[in-house]
Amino acid sequence: MKPNRTIIVRLNIDSEELLKLYRGSAREVVARSLDGQNVRFPAEVLKPFVTHNGVQGQFALVVDASNKLIDLRRY
Repeated sequence: MKPNRTIIVRLNIDSEELLKLYRGSAREVVARSLDGQNVRFPAEVLKPFVTHNGVQGQFALVVDASNKLIDLRRY
């Protein structure tokens, strides 16, 4: 069985874009990892990281062998 992988992304999502999440019109976030991969994950997992400015910073996405998101944490 393949081990879990960690993918690092840098996010800079302003509060206006995050309003789409709360209104339900944005369900996924698409970002480019630091190593150039395009990654897609559920927008709802960002809720713990939201400030009045939005979501900024580097994050580690941990995915299993089938690319299912296991964990998201600030990196």
